[in-house]
Amino acid sequence: MPMILNEEQNMLKDTAKDFCTNNAPIDQLRKLRDGDSADGFDRATWTQMAELGWAGIPFPEEHGGLDFGYKGLGVVTEETGRTLAASPLYATVWLGGTLVNIGGSDAQKAELLPKVTGGELLLALALEESHRHDPYGIAATATASDGGYSISGSKKFVLDGHVADKLIVAARTSGSAGDRDGISLFLVDRDADGVAVTRTRMVDSRNAANIELSDVKVAADALLGGEGKGADVLDPALDIARIGISAEMLGATEECFERTVQYLKDREQFGVPIGSFQALKHRAANMFCEIELSKSCVLEALTALDEARDPGEVAKLASLTKAKVGETFHTVSREGIQMHGGIGMTDEFDIGFYIKRAAVTEQTFGDVNFHRNRYGELEGY
Repeated sequence: MPMILNEEQNMLKDTAKDFCTNNAPIDQLRKLRDGDSADGFDRATWTQMAELGWAGIPFPEEHGGLDFGYKGLGVVTEETGRTLAASPLYATVWLGGTLVNIGGSDAQKAELLPKVTGGELLLALALEESHRHDPYGIAATATASDGGYSISGSKKFVLDGHVADKLIVAARTSGSAGDRDGISLFLVDRDADGVAVTRTRMVDSRNAANIELSDVKVAADALLGGEGKGADVLDPALDIARIGISAEMLGATEECFERTVQYLKDREQFGVPIGSFQALKHRAANMFCEIELSKSCVLEALTALDEARDPGEVAKLASLTKAKVGETFHTVSREGIQMHGGIGMTDEFDIGFYIKRAAVTEQTFGDVNFHRNRYGELEGY
């Protein structure tokens, strides 16, 4: 498969760009934040996204999906990143839907995926238990109880946790925190007895929550994948999610850069545009080069997913991409603030939203240092 977009993917990208520009601009995020929206996203906009088929792009047609691949979902996500669109697309489709698609039984897929693709069901992955990404650092427990399981533990930074209809909870059925074996995944209703959800206000206005589970009872058929084998589902799903967040970060990086370049053209000092100053030209050229490298990383990673390459290769590409795009977004968002000068720090200018989004997405499912280290380990160092 060539590492370029085909005609249909380019059309989808153009459609997504037009929709996000007109229906989910940064102004919408600002209104949701200022109005202290209980959901943190606009449900009417999400319904429109689902009607466009976005929630079903990567999933099989037999379950209501479009089977259009992750490259298709990637170009849509890149455009949502440009406008920082608030929606359940990432938590429900990239994360939750992918986990069900990879690890779910035939019955679970038949029940859940059509609801996901129709925009009716919101999912959230309850994984992290500390302030740093540690996919195997699971201390929450799930013990056999009355033919099912009883789950107890604490979860942090659960994206869309307070609006999800169902949670996918990682809990330990054996072993101890840090072990790969012994992790199990469970489908849990957010409003089930024993589930306490506390919404957190993220600096970038992204939805997240802390969740406490106290002796939460679930049936045996709530198990997603094999008991104690949750890592076999988590590993590939997290790599897909890391590539997905990288696509979103790329879109935000591109928009941040374009806004900055436009400001360099418009802002005058000493009677000339500040973009004519050589030092600023050099800094802009450096950002351009880093963004082009990041584009290549994201496109190669998405292509690898659609080609169903070896999981080891996908894992390397996921870490390479997350590290590279995270580093680039960090640089471009900060350069954008600096080049706008003091006014860039004011809430009046949208450029500040990008540095906030960078601060959160850099940490989501592993920061630059996590993925540099992981890439080295995957390469045998």
